Amino acid sequence: MRLTLFSSLFFFSALVQAGPAEIVAVEMEQQSGTWTAHVTLKHGDTGWKHYADGWRIINIKGKVLGHRTLHHPHVSEQPFTRSLSNIEIPPKTKIVFVEAHDKVHGWNNNRVKVNLTRPKGDRYKIRK
Repeated sequence: MRLTLFSSLFFFSALVQAGPAEIVAVEMEQQSGTWTAHVTLKHGDTGWKHYADGWRIINIKGKVLGHRTLHHPHVSEQPFTRSLSNIEIPPKTKIVFVEAHDKVHGWNNNRVKVNLTRPKGDRYKIRK
């Protein structure tokens, strides 16, 4: 009984410590009509059951413009950056949001708002 209780508390403690996936920084660059995004994530990955497993770019109406799946945990590589190319963002779009996802908490509400008409802002910059 004690071992089971201890194991359960340890597992719960690991989940609580990890928290939701967090976007540390976003860099966007436009190339020949499409965009490339470089997104730096931070998450207390604990293994295959709880890790940051993706990020996405959505427009103001919630339409997904690009999605990057992360196929494995990054337990010893924190924070880490992954990129996605050939993102089609309509030319008149000025604002997009970048959201992080993890296997336990889902999509994090603390997303990054990117104004594509400004060179930099809170947690983002546009490369020229």
